[in-house]
Amino acid sequence: MSSISVLRELRPNRTNPRQISTMPQPVAEKERMVSIDVLRGFALLGILPMNIQYFSMIGAAYGNPTAYGDLHGANYWVWLLCHVLADQKFMTIFSMLFGAGILLMTSRIEASGKPSAALHYRRMGWLILFGLAHAYLMWSGDILVAYGMCGLVVYLFRKLRPRTLLVLALLTIAVASGSLASYGAWSRHWSRAEVQIAREQLWMPTPAQVANEIAADRGTWTAEMQFRVPDSVQMETIFFVAFTFWRVTGLMLAGMALFKLGVFSAKQPASLYWTMIAIAVCYGIPITLYGTHRDFAAGWDFRYSFFYGAQFNYWASLLVSLGWVGAIMLASRAAALLPLTRPLAAVGRMAFTNYIMHTIICTTLFYGHGFGLFGKVERVWQFAIVVAIWLLQLIVSPIWLKHFLFGPLEWLWRCLTYLQWEPLRRSPAMLGET
Repeated sequence: MSSISVLRELRPNRTNPRQISTMPQPVAEKERMVSIDVLRGFALLGILPMNIQYFSMIGAAYGNPTAYGDLHGANYWVWLLCHVLADQKFMTIFSMLFGAGILLMTSRIEASGKPSAALHYRRMGWLILFGLAHAYLMWSGDILVAYGMCGLVVYLFRKLRPRTLLVLALLTIAVASGSLASYGAWSRHWSRAEVQIAREQLWMPTPAQVANEIAADRGTWTAEMQFRVPDSVQMETIFFVAFTFWRVTGLMLAGMALFKLGVFSAKQPASLYWTMIAIAVCYGIPITLYGTHRDFAAGWDFRYSFFYGAQFNYWASLLVSLGWVGAIMLASRAAALLPLTRPLAAVGRMAFTNYIMHTIICTTLFYGHGFGLFGKVERVWQFAIVVAIWLLQLIVSPIWLKHFLFGPLEWLWRCLTYLQWEPLRRSPAMLGET
């Protein structure tokens, strides 16, 4: 039976109160927490300056800026600012919000006396399937599979106290850091040939390897698959087990704790949010800059920068992310900033759709099935494209939500999760309210 057939069979009878009362329902629009939508929209846009490097340049250049492309003048400053302010920071925020979202949805269902497990696991299952399609058909930088897989586990810890969640979060996040350092220590026993192979695969490919990757991504869609499929397999197996699972799971647990503590509500004292900003400025950013200084001093050596130099930003990104959270919470309750926060909230409400839209736009620009600009666009012009996409989504998202209740992918995900047709278009009465 197809998914659409399942939806038809289980579509609720609107005239049957008993069925309506027993079927878990999606969160109503008026029940949304606006500050979370604003933060999600901000994080979604903030991820793009990093992701566009992976869309437009060879994979090694994402972690090692010396692997490809000019790194002088404006290009250097674009890279540095993105590294200090964006690299891992917005992925951190998005992961925390995903954990908070799990808690928000399941708590609301359980408060009504209904079980949440089946709905949650169905929701994660569909997200994993969406992510697999995204990773193997469009772009190997997908994060949806990881979110779905980690979400399966995080659900089990949702009822723990905030302090316990935070302790578990830090311990879990530390596993990925320890894993990276352990591999670094183990690499001392590698032969010179083994080190060279790993270096070429992960950090500094040879000119021939660079040429092959560029040719594939500028080629046909099937040619692109030569790199996309192996990259996706690696991301969802070795890299996921050793690194991504621990980082993302820990951040989701931290997000649950922060949600329970009311941090994401924008209703905590302003002093708390200013303290978060101060910690980011006084500790997070300086630590990241120091780590960057050490990388350049080491000449971006593979065995230092990949295993140890990355540790500075890995941990400092948590502090910088909290600073961004504090700033957005303050902005969310500032009436003077409504012209900015309202569009951000709209982007956040359509985060799934907008995330996939990033892929559609960027693969069309950079890959061979589109304009074939892969490897041709310098960092400063990559950022110009980012700004153009930001403006597009900040304009289009509010317009879409003026006529529709959800983004198209959000709507489809809800229908499949709740096994019922959800209304998509706003009624005439709703249009009058907006």
